[in-house]
Amino acid sequence: MKSIFEKSVRDEIILRIGSLQADSKPHWGKMNVTQMVRHCCLCEEYYFGNIFIRRSVAGRIFGKIAIRGILKNEDSALKKNAPTSPQFIVTENIDDLENEKLKWKSLIERYTSFSKKEFTHWFFGTMTKEELGQFIYKHCDHHLRQFGA
Repeated sequence: MKSIFEKSVRDEIILRIGSLQADSKPHWGKMNVTQMVRHCCLCEEYYFGNIFIRRSVAGRIFGKIAIRGILKNEDSALKKNAPTSPQFIVTENIDDLENEKLKWKSLIERYTSFSKKEFTHWFFGTMTKEELGQFIYKHCDHHLRQFGA
């Protein structure tokens, strides 16, 4: 299964980020393209430990089941309009798509040096580095497909 910790996968994601345009329209969801890119940047910052979010009660109950479903095979994916933590919801208008894309690309490149062996996700709970790498890829892919990239 693809993982953000593989160079070829990072290169693919960065290429797809580069293809986003200011007039890209979502196939689902409420965010515009620049809000989506900012959302993904916030998520990448979270995975590096720069944002703290407490475990959710629902995640403690359903998190392990949910992540097993998402990571069960190459074709499984996040559902359209899947809920997220309020800290990752972007509603403000952001004018500079190119700057946001540069930030996201830079954050993706940082996975070259990701050293954590495990990660505690706010919903899914403790994840191995392998699980996290697969999930991060699927999250990026989900939002890039949302905008046709």
